[in-house]
Amino acid sequence: MWDGPFYRVKRVRYEICFVPGADEDLDEVCNVDMWVTFTDGNRWSGTVFTLDEVQRIMDHWKGTGECLDGSYFWCWDGLIVREAGIPAMVRVIDDLVATGDYEGVLRSLGPEDDQGS
Repeated sequence: MWDGPFYRVKRVRYEICFVPGADEDLDEVCNVDMWVTFTDGNRWSGTVFTLDEVQRIMDHWKGTGECLDGSYFWCWDGLIVREAGIPAMVRVIDDLVATGDYEGVLRSLGPEDDQGS
């Protein structure tokens, strides 16, 4: 469901919050910041890219000279998925939570009430 600029997907133990572009078709999203907030307040963040989006970015960098002329791509909390769209990304994140792999893929932000102290 939309909540201002955020698209939220509620689950029993957690919520996934995406930040797609205002005019972006949710079935076509290929590069989006997101975070997972568990009912205990712990939060985990990531940026989800499709394979095609990574290719597009690397091709762009080939012309700009970034990342050794597009020779590599990295992102600390990056998650690469095969299919575009929020529904496909939700399936992946649900699996990461079910297996516990989110702890190795996403970046811990700490508790929701943690103000950076």
